[in-house]
Amino acid sequence: MPNLPELSALDVAALLASRVCHDIISPVGALANGLEVLEEDQGEEMREFAMELISKSAKSASAKLKFSRVAFGASGSAGSSIDSGEAEEVVRGYMDGEKAEMTWEGTRSLVPKNRIKLLLNLILLGIGAIPRGGNLGIQIHGEGETATFTIRCAGIKARVPSDFLDLLNGTIEEDITAHVIQPYYTIMLAQECGLELSAKAEGEDVVFSAS
Repeated sequence: MPNLPELSALDVAALLASRVCHDIISPVGALANGLEVLEEDQGEEMREFAMELISKSAKSASAKLKFSRVAFGASGSAGSSIDSGEAEEVVRGYMDGEKAEMTWEGTRSLVPKNRIKLLLNLILLGIGAIPRGGNLGIQIHGEGETATFTIRCAGIKARVPSDFLDLLNGTIEEDITAHVIQPYYTIMLAQECGLELSAKAEGEDVVFSAS
């Protein structure tokens, strides 16, 4: 695993907070817009549009917050493990707002929190690998403390995000910003779990693995 550029704990926390805010600002802003339309009371058709926008935006914001809570936070599960089935539900809610679809394979089990966090962060990298949409094939190999992961990304012009590749190869030259903190954090999690990360092209697909 690469030697990551050094960041203080405060910097990591601040940058991750910025990343979470970036993810939820769009649906929260749309929610506010819907409420403004309701306040203006411009007729039944506009009220129906506003209610649909409010409902969709609230659902999206909630899904993103639930995902971020598990991917970046302490999460609400008791103990030091998370049910992989509960993690799947969180991911499916998040993916409802994305261009890509997903498939999920693996035996349901209690998996150490940091491994589940690693899985969710690999999924974010997978979404970034197919910005035009496609399919994420998510596989959990093994159970519990031995669980490892593979994410196969199939989509038009699938590619490994350059920031992640530079971090993984130890060739990153720019400062770690809110834009780069998520792949940085993914590598931190893999190191904490004692797993090796890889990202490579297989034909027209991109495959991420943690094993």
